Amino acid sequence: MAPPTISRTALVLVTAVAPVAWGSTYAVTQLWLPDGRPLFSAVVRALPAGLLLLALTRRLPHGSWWWRAAVLGVLNIGLFFALLFVAAYRLPSGLGATTTAVSPLVVMVLAWLLLRESARRWQVVGGLVGVCGVALLAAEVPGGVDPVGLAAAVGAVVSSALGFVLIKRWPSPSGLLPMTSWTLLAGGLVLVPVAWVVEGAPPRVDAAAAGAYVYLSVVGTAVAYVCWFTGLTRMSAGSTALLGLVNPVVGTGLGVALLAEPFGTAQLVGAGLALAGALAGQLRLRPRVPRSVGSVTPDVTPVDVRSV
Repeated sequence: MAPPTISRTALVLVTAVAPVAWGSTYAVTQLWLPDGRPLFSAVVRALPAGLLLLALTRRLPHGSWWWRAAVLGVLNIGLFFALLFVAAYRLPSGLGATTTAVSPLVVMVLAWLLLRESARRWQVVGGLVGVCGVALLAAEVPGGVDPVGLAAAVGAVVSSALGFVLIKRWPSPSGLLPMTSWTLLAGGLVLVPVAWVVEGAPPRVDAAAAGAYVYLSVVGTAVAYVCWFTGLTRMSAGSTALLGLVNPVVGTGLGVALLAEPFGTAQLVGAGLALAGALAGQLRLRPRVPRSVGSVTPDVTPVDVRSV
């Protein structure tokens, strides 16, 4: 029996849940999390989400997937979350989110080098448009840019881009949910000793911070990564990465609404360009090679919803 299918539009919308959730990380961090504890925050975000998914799947890695899960965990979770929270603590919400707009271009380059997956012309254009949106969204950063925060944001982009490409290179035979749980657990476990050495004992967590951590762990991590990996394993790396341009739009909007960050004409145009870049990556032009008589281009992308 053939697995159920969902349309390409539905797949794009499911995948877009991730950058929407991730775009809220910056505002949530600055409003409710303990000050100066990026590594602790990264641990609390990753480990509970990994344990939740492991409890649902009840599958452990086997064979080469022990070391693959460790590599993916470090790149996608451990190093990425640590650098992301450093950026979130040191950069304005809008700027921190918009820095991720360079991710599609990095993913496209790495996908070509490691997967020989050539980016479409409109995907490259979409990535460049997104970078232009970054420049405009960050045009009015008060007090200048923190170089450490900016370096951390760029490092997070590179780390996650490499991790995303490796996920496509190493398809998991056990399915999407087990692989996501292993990745989250590996990344979280790597962060535990580092957080203890660098930041010391865990800080006091009040009710607001506890609620924020629950949101980041369940929605911003467990749900978001399942949605993101669903798209990543079924669409091209470039198309999926360009959906990440939704992240800066959400981050900027929440920065304006919740943190009173500046927003003017330049930021409005920048947000429009970022969304245009994300949409450009989803274009599906007809192939130039003539099709044989009777052939049909499928209107839907087959997705086994049992693995989502």
